[in-house]
Amino acid sequence: MSQRRLFVALRLPESVCDALLDTMEGVAGARWQDADNLHITLRFIGEVERHQADDVISALESVPFRPLPVAIDGIGHFDGAKRAKAIWAAVTPSPALTELQHNVEMACRRAGLMAETRKFIPHVTLARLNSGSAAIGDWLAMHSRLSLGPWSADSFALFESDLTPQGPLYTQIASFPRR
Repeated sequence: MSQRRLFVALRLPESVCDALLDTMEGVAGARWQDADNLHITLRFIGEVERHQADDVISALESVPFRPLPVAIDGIGHFDGAKRAKAIWAAVTPSPALTELQHNVEMACRRAGLMAETRKFIPHVTLARLNSGSAAIGDWLAMHSRLSLGPWSADSFALFESDLTPQGPLYTQIASFPRR
């Protein structure tokens, strides 16, 4: 049986993607995201069998959802063992976003997935870094006041991630609009 690599996310409006793309330069060796790959991950699922993907879709269909305001305010980075491994745009936390993420997590557990152990940090990944990437301090300082939105998120979606030598390709496989 073949497996699917899945995650649940909020898409960004084109205007927000365009504004984020305008920031994506100035760090040699960074692997900047394409516009199609910009999103706010609510739950990374990982590799599942196709039948479990169907269970996830069924469980996500029961998640109550109302449009919610979303905004970006600031930037940050995730550290690896010796250096930064990713640059991201910070998503302003809100009770509505936290509730949605919690409800998505509970749906994933009902579908038989293990509990997510990482703390939810709402963000949009802008670049992935490796040992060959340049220092990011100047870029972080230049974009520290990044502020976009708010906009209304009117649905969330389940995506499949296909890893390729050119980077991941994300395909939306189900959308969950307001209920």
